[in-house]
Amino acid sequence: MAVEILKPRTDKRDYRRIVLKNSLQVLLISDPETDKCAASMNVSVGSFSDPVGLEGLAHFLEHMLFYASEKYPLEDSYSKYITEHGGITNAFTSSEHTNYHFDVNADCFEDALDRFAQFFIKPLMSPDATTREIKAVDSENQKNLLSDAWRMNQLQKHLSDEGHPYHKFSTGNWDTLEVRPKAKGLDTRQELIKFYEENYSANLMHLVIYSKESLDKIQILAEDKFQEITNKDRSRFSFPGQPCTSEHLQILVRAVPIKQGHKLNIIWPITPGILHYKEGPCRYLSHLIGHEGEGSLFYVLKTLGWATGLTAGEGDWTTEFSFFKVVIDLTDVGHEHMQDIIGVLFKYIHLLQQSGVCKWMFDELAAVCETMFHYQDKSSPIDYVVKTASNMEIYPPQDWLVGSSLPSNFNSSTIQMVLDELSPNNVRIFWESKKFEGKTEMVEPWYGTAYSIEKITTCAIQEWMLSAPVVNLHLPEPNVFIPTDLSLKTAQEKVKFPVLLRKSSLSSLWYKPDTMFSTPKAYVKIDFSCPHAGSSPDAEVLTDMFTRLLMDYLNEYAYHAQIAGLYYGITNTDSGFQVTVVGYNHKLRILLEAVIEKIAKFKVNPERFSVIKEMVIKEYENFKFQQPYQQAMYYCSLILQNQAWPWMDELEVLPHLEAEDLAKFAPMMLSRSFLECYIAGNIESSEAESIIEHIEDVFYKGPNPICQPLFRSQHLSNRVIKLEKGKSYFYPIKGLNPTDENSALVHYIQVHRDDFVPNVKLQLFALIAKQPAFHQLRSVEQLGYITALMPRNDFGVQGVQFIIQSTVKGPARIDLRVEAFLKIFETKLYEMTNEEFQKNANALIDMKLEKHKNLREESRFYWQEIYYGTLKFDRKDCEVAALRQLEQKEFVEFFNEYIKVSAPQRRTLSVRVYGAPHLSEYASDKTESVSSNSVQIDDIFSFKRSQPLYGSFKGGFGYMKL
Repeated sequence: MAVEILKPRTDKRDYRRIVLKNSLQVLLISDPETDKCAASMNVSVGSFSDPVGLEGLAHFLEHMLFYASEKYPLEDSYSKYITEHGGITNAFTSSEHTNYHFDVNADCFEDALDRFAQFFIKPLMSPDATTREIKAVDSENQKNLLSDAWRMNQLQKHLSDEGHPYHKFSTGNWDTLEVRPKAKGLDTRQELIKFYEENYSANLMHLVIYSKESLDKIQILAEDKFQEITNKDRSRFSFPGQPCTSEHLQILVRAVPIKQGHKLNIIWPITPGILHYKEGPCRYLSHLIGHEGEGSLFYVLKTLGWATGLTAGEGDWTTEFSFFKVVIDLTDVGHEHMQDIIGVLFKYIHLLQQSGVCKWMFDELAAVCETMFHYQDKSSPIDYVVKTASNMEIYPPQDWLVGSSLPSNFNSSTIQMVLDELSPNNVRIFWESKKFEGKTEMVEPWYGTAYSIEKITTCAIQEWMLSAPVVNLHLPEPNVFIPTDLSLKTAQEKVKFPVLLRKSSLSSLWYKPDTMFSTPKAYVKIDFSCPHAGSSPDAEVLTDMFTRLLMDYLNEYAYHAQIAGLYYGITNTDSGFQVTVVGYNHKLRILLEAVIEKIAKFKVNPERFSVIKEMVIKEYENFKFQQPYQQAMYYCSLILQNQAWPWMDELEVLPHLEAEDLAKFAPMMLSRSFLECYIAGNIESSEAESIIEHIEDVFYKGPNPICQPLFRSQHLSNRVIKLEKGKSYFYPIKGLNPTDENSALVHYIQVHRDDFVPNVKLQLFALIAKQPAFHQLRSVEQLGYITALMPRNDFGVQGVQFIIQSTVKGPARIDLRVEAFLKIFETKLYEMTNEEFQKNANALIDMKLEKHKNLREESRFYWQEIYYGTLKFDRKDCEVAALRQLEQKEFVEFFNEYIKVSAPQRRTLSVRVYGAPHLSEYASDKTESVSSNSVQIDDIFSFKRSQPLYGSFKGGFGYMKL
């Protein structure tokens, strides 16, 4: 029987549910406007199903299905096909399901789907590939070992019933997939095949297919490709019972994190919200407990100077069990007041108990959810199919698109039931801080997290409630930001690109009405270009503090707007700061004007200054715990970008900065500025102009103007270091965290300054080489889980970079492997037929012709052109035209001239970050005699001073003529 699937009012796509004869449930989505087609298969088998002693087997299987199948036996041919046709592919394993997905250019969807279907029909898990891929799983786990999120998540699982699958370690590593099974006489590959054959059954799968074609055509495709999947009629894995027994409740766990900072995780087992998704009990409670407006729990803790962040909501749930979590980021003072904070939290829960469940508040929340559902932005097909396939396992077909996003049945007793579960007698408190170092006696086995545990009684928590400070907690007021006018303005001018609507010595305004998306939303970006803001490390840090304090002051006011789908941000840039407001246009101007007023009347609150300063110092100190590949990317930017201050210098000045320094700095920073503005969406040109006129009036008019226009000499430019032709520069440096086993390499090849023809040659190289690089360096050589080749753009200077993180080889050795790969690739390139070349060029053309999905995506694209100063709004059309003209011979010449290992024009920079196992190599690599064209960078700043710069697109000749 056909089911009516509830969809957004603005959604023009067609949907159909079918069930194949093997019991596979399929949702077909027809979208004639799409450029990309996509599919997602959700299998109701996850890490909870791992056999005892083979932890990570479900996750390992997810990796293995990508390798090869009986029908397509060539290793990696699936991923290669997807990448060559403009697509991406990935998968993830969760506790109860595994999701596989891809997208691809529309013209080759059928072939891609055929390859994808073979994952579930006849995969080949060759012995050689199995052994190699265990290393990738191990490398993935290595990457997580120093991540506090992974560590704390596993600690919460560790402190649960050993007989419950929640207790398991889900990722797997070399030990669980190779060493231990071998010791027990088990063959991991045989276990893998057995696991696949026993668990992967068509009746446990849900598939979404998203295509340009009609529903009838997609149905034929689905039946043709997927009905060979065997139905073993398996019942869904279920594990009744709760993960936490009484010994795991009423506990206080002190844990030592890797990073600086203190955190409280307060967790209760509750009735799963999924059982009452129309009533939305958890949505209602997380709305109130996580609220940030006046009178809220967070507002009170923030005012006391105890907390810098708070989130609340359901996490880690299945249909059998669930947890409600409140996570609070603490200040140093807050850490000393842990008992008071728990006391205030339970006082707020008590207030909710006393107030009873509010119907008007539920109705307000339901109204916001309804508007958000019906006016949601169109997302990329791949994200849409993943979300929908995951929903299919859980919800009845009519709610596959909605999920639990539309609470509509007000039921006070259901909400009250979950509220009653948030009680002191079943709470679990996880308290993280470096201050516990050396004071714990236990260690979690998988990640090595040090912790201690003690029981806490209901009486103790009641005492904490009594001794907590008397504070004015109250429920939120009705939300004034909920949009009521969702009408669409008719764009008078059907413009394709942004137009320069207005220009003066104070500002420029780019404007683009919505001619694509028909949503009642707008996007406003105002870039304050202030030369004083980035003039020194001190200035940069003070600008950062300035933007954070503004966000802090506005938080309780703007939080209501955020709930109603209207978002804002104030962020510092290299040359000042930016204000962004995006969302429903109805009340956007009210919020924007409040933000502008706060900037104009900026005053430093010393108490808030010291809280923010403490937070920023911790963030800087935590830089050393970033992944080594992130450190390498940071050094690469520091070397290439002319206006960049090192984090070490900023960390050095930070402790000495006081509130009065910012009070003096802010007016000076604002004293000279230029506003670059972009306004787009459901907004008329006259309104856009009046917004900018208002902002100019606030800053530049009146008897004592806050800002003066910039002098011509002060317009800032973005300059990039120009590497010398034929030279290979390398920068060796020790990883910042001595306990990190990972090393990393960024091998960057700088090619040219933005120009359509070389752009497309470089992009085509990146497209053609991306998959072979991944296959060779990760799948075959198993250098490490993080292996990528991608284009790089620094303010319009184009290049390409290899990014690799590894425990098995040091960065100089990895560098040699990258060069070896380029030599293998060179041979392949010369052997490429014209037909193959054309196929790749066409795939890139299709990718470029892909339309923006929503206003945010479109605005980000145009804003980058404005911010970099390149102003090539018709970039896609021009690059497509260049690609259509491009001949294979020219492409090969480009490779020979700029990319290949001995290319005359080749300019490379290798940033090598050495992890713990490779420190002995660090010393020898530095002293090794280097070849004539190889240059070691010892000091980044002397190097930068000695190098020429590329011209800047921004503030360049003719750019700012007024």
